Amino acid sequence: MKGVIFNILEQAVIEHLGTGVWDDLLDATGLEGAYTSLGSYPDSEIMALVGAAASAQGKTPAEILRWFGTAAIPVLAAKYPVFFVGQSDARNFLLSVNGIIHPEVRKLYSGAGCPHFRFSEQSGELIIRYNSPRKLCALAHGFIDGSAAYYREAVTVDHRSCMHDGADECALAVQWVS
Repeated sequence: MKGVIFNILEQAVIEHLGTGVWDDLLDATGLEGAYTSLGSYPDSEIMALVGAAASAQGKTPAEILRWFGTAAIPVLAAKYPVFFVGQSDARNFLLSVNGIIHPEVRKLYSGAGCPHFRFSEQSGELIIRYNSPRKLCALAHGFIDGSAAYYREAVTVDHRSCMHDGADECALAVQWVS
């Protein structure tokens, strides 16, 4: 996993929970926490941090990943405003992930292993199909929630199928609430 994800996690934890919490997570995992944005680090390190946060907060790793995704969007908007330029709402932003955001991520961070998303409309819902060997669908769910909050919209997300339950891909149904 690219170091930029660790940097965003660190910033989100410090902004929302305090520097001491980030230090506690590093202590609990035995990790040094010196991540460079262009560096690549084992996925096990992010999962160790997520696991430590889950234990400390009395939550599941999926809940922590979802929180992180939500908290990451304002950080991403500040660091990479180009990703948000021309996107008038959360739907358009989400639909831009494969065509605009991930190609830019691959340019900026050589070797980045981005997930793949497929989109369809069904009965007024945006169906987002997520596929990644990392199986970080809870993080994707958090990004959806965070995107809606960034654009001051309200959504519900129904996780209809999941790779963690043996599905080939996750299906997240997003519905905008009026």
